[in-house]
Amino acid sequence: MEINLAGIEDLDEIAKLFDCYRIFYQQPSDLEAARNFLKQRFDRSDARIFVARIEGQTVGFTQLYPSFSSVAMKPVWILNDLFVSEAYRNRGVARSLMGAVENFGRETAAIRIILSTQVANTAARSLYRSLGYIKNEEFHQYTLSL
Repeated sequence: MEINLAGIEDLDEIAKLFDCYRIFYQQPSDLEAARNFLKQRFDRSDARIFVARIEGQTVGFTQLYPSFSSVAMKPVWILNDLFVSEAYRNRGVARSLMGAVENFGRETAAIRIILSTQVANTAARSLYRSLGYIKNEEFHQYTLSL
């Protein structure tokens, strides 16, 4: 398995997985919109995407967005997306992607990586706990839908 920071040349393969990721979260398939959204991320350099490949086939990805801690005055990475093709689950792909994310966070001197997942996603919650992620009990998170 290879884990690499993705570039624009990976756009079409990532778009297919990103479309599947959105379907997993009950969104309608829209490969063109998925591709356009990801192309904007590359064009604006406002995300970092890691891809996992097995025997040359792209089988998973994770997408990070930058943020900052004003109090610590250091970078923070928001792990917004993690997806592995169904046929490649339970092979350590997600764990390897998460390892690449942690290394990247350390290399960029980030103070933390934050993520959220659906309460019902027990597999993801188990993975995150096994990697040392701790559920935030200190702060309440609020959302304003627009």
